[in-house]
Parts: sequence; structure tokens; C-alpha cells
Amino acid sequence: MRNQRVIILSLFIFLLGSVPQLALAQLQTPAASPAAQVTQTVGFTKISMDYSSPAVKGRKIFGDLQKYGESWRAGANAPTTIEFSTPVSIEGKNIPAGKYTVFITPQSSGAWTIHINGKGNAIYAYMTDNKINEEALAKDDIVAIKSTPTTTSSKQERLIYTISAEDNKVAKITMAWENVQLSFNVDTQVNQKMDGFKGIFTP
Repeated sequence: MRNQRVIILSLFIFLLGSVPQLALAQLQTPAASPAAQVTQTVGFTKISMDYSSPAVKGRKIFGDLQKYGESWRAGANAPTTIEFSTPVSIEGKNIPAGKYTVFITPQSSGAWTIHINGKGNAIYAYMTDNKINEEALAKDDIVAIKSTPTTTSSKQERLIYTISAEDNKVAKITMAWENVQLSFNVDTQVNQKMDGFKGIFTP
């Protein structure tokens, strides 16, 4: 009887010790679309993008997985966001410092639309029957950018965003996935900010 109790107690302790290890193994399972971030300082402005990076995995992305004419969250999982540390200008429109959501509407031909949206974490507010309500989305756009994609000869397996400093005044932000690249420019208003400094420091 005593030996039986020792065996049962030993088994209980073993199982108790295994639970955290099993839970840890589950937590460490690689995400199918891992979180990614890119940050670049351009002029006086820090620009940051947070997104989840899905893979092609042999699929046709644009026109199939991401339907033409339907807006897409510009990534996977959580909303794709862009943040500016100072005011900037996009398409001639002044954009206050802050965090915004990015959506992309692909098209079968011509320019695509890149939405810089005022609701930073509201992707599901636009969902109706598992599709984005285009009219509701458009109402909250801070700016809607028309950009014509380019086709690349090599395939980009995982979605990636890059930010280049260009002349250190205007940033070029590029989305690349599958064999598509799509870019837009962000004017960090260096000259205007310099003029503002002159006003402060000039007696």
C-alpha cells in the first residue's frame, strides 16, 4: 500500500511539472503571420509601422486571396498601423502627429487605393458579413492615396514594408508581397519646421 502511494505521488508530481512545459511549448509555436515593425527617422519625424507578415505559401494573393475592389487590412491578424511623431503631409494634405490604420484596395488594373484611416484600431468596426464596409471605411479616411503598383521579377514570400529616407525630407513607404510593390510618399515638412524654428530663435 505504501509503495502504491509513493508511485501515485510521484506520478502526480511528474504531471504537475509537465503542465507548465506543455503550456510553454504551445506559447512558443511560431506564428503563421509573425508580428513585424519598421521604423525610420526622416527629417525631424519618426515614422513607425506595425503589421503582421503573412506568407504566400504557394497561393495567388492579389485577385484571389485579396479580391480586387475589396479593401484589405494591409497585413494579417491585427490592424496595420502607421505612426508619425510630428505632423506630416501626404498628397498635399496636412496630417497631425499620431497613429493611423492602413488599408489597401487592390484593383485589376490602374491605380490602387491606400487608405490612411483615422481610427487606429477599428478594423472590425468596418466588417459586415466578413467583408469591409467600403463606405464606412471611406468616411474615416484621413487621406486616400492613389498609387499604381509595379510588378517585380522576383517573388517576395513574406509581406514586408520598407521606409526609405530619400532626401531626408520625403519618405518613401513601400509594401512588397508576392510579385507586387506599392509605394507612397510622406513629406515630413522639414522646410516648414525649419521656418518655425527661425521664428522661435530669431529676436
